Amino acid sequence: MPHILFEKKELISTPSFIDGVDFKFIAQSYDFSQNNRKIEYRVATKYKDKEFLLAIKPKDENFMIKADKVTRLSPVSLIKDGLNAYVKENGAKVLFSNTNSFKIEKEEKHKYLKDINYFVDEFKTQNEIQIEIGFGSGRHLLYQAKTNPNIQFIGLEIHYPSIEQLLKQLELQNITNVLVVNYDARLFMEFIESNQVGKIFVHFPVPWDKKPHRRIYSNEFVNEALRVLKVGGTLELRSDSRNYFDFCLELLTNLPKANISIDINKDLEVTSKYEDRWKKQGKNIYDLVLTSLNEDKNIDLSFNFSFEDSINFDEIITKIPQKATIFKNFFVHIEELYTILGKNNSGLIKVTMGNFDRPVTKYIIIEEGKASYYQGNPLPTSSNIDAHKNLKEILFK
Repeated sequence: MPHILFEKKELISTPSFIDGVDFKFIAQSYDFSQNNRKIEYRVATKYKDKEFLLAIKPKDENFMIKADKVTRLSPVSLIKDGLNAYVKENGAKVLFSNTNSFKIEKEEKHKYLKDINYFVDEFKTQNEIQIEIGFGSGRHLLYQAKTNPNIQFIGLEIHYPSIEQLLKQLELQNITNVLVVNYDARLFMEFIESNQVGKIFVHFPVPWDKKPHRRIYSNEFVNEALRVLKVGGTLELRSDSRNYFDFCLELLTNLPKANISIDINKDLEVTSKYEDRWKKQGKNIYDLVLTSLNEDKNIDLSFNFSFEDSINFDEIITKIPQKATIFKNFFVHIEELYTILGKNNSGLIKVTMGNFDRPVTKYIIIEEGKASYYQGNPLPTSSNIDAHKNLKEILFK
């Protein structure tokens, strides 16, 4: 990432404006852990309608300025220009900079690759939805999409080379009914409306024999799957792992609003190259299909992440717990505090919270007693909502 090393001198005065870059305030780190940590600064920056923080930290006898990891954004040219503008405004001698030679690669957004926020704010379809979790080479997903052009398919994958391979094939084969998202499937289902999904395919998931808590199948995942499945919709596991099959079978047995069916070595219209190899080796392939029998109520994703009450930042910085508060399905950990220079009762709180597998790190900005999330609210997952409620209890107790 771009950064500049410059001679240490007084910080710039804020608010200030130079070369189109608006520096709103500077916040200084507060050592609430009493470990005599080096002082760092965060510079609230607005440029081309984007808000982000720049981080200033001591480097030997000098200062280094770079993007704050939590709030960095793309394109990286926005950060580069912000760094250059700060040092120019500061008038300090530059000792090293890679902001001019820093290679800026143009980020091309594929039309079928969607950010998770798209599914929260924009995604709508009148067609049946089918979801494949961990599509790998994409052979099965491509076949299903070509065979069923009136169904809206969603492919979930965390392995980016597999995503790129699938996107190329969508273009080459002119397949238009697939959306792809790089996101954890265990959380993704919360953003799909109830009773909209015909099938969920989970083919050959990683068994995680030594870390079963990382498996896609869990009580929470199955309950979300049943909520989004329409009556008669199916959650279909296909696995070469007997241990994984047995684990899932025990999980799905005796569910009150679904039934299950089992098959071994069932032939499908399309198989992966790995499955072809396993069959030649005489390895068993297990199928476990869960069929939804009930209709579920819709969920409301319009949660209000506001902080309604006035907050006394000067008081809470001495009372905030230094350890994370941990619950069954979520946690809250306040990591850093910053006091805004020149403003009373104002500061930044850096907090990591939400789901253990997909935590979110945000800044809460407090100005003259009013608090809000910097750069927008967290995604309205159930774990983020619970974490926000707990965070309010911590801040306003």
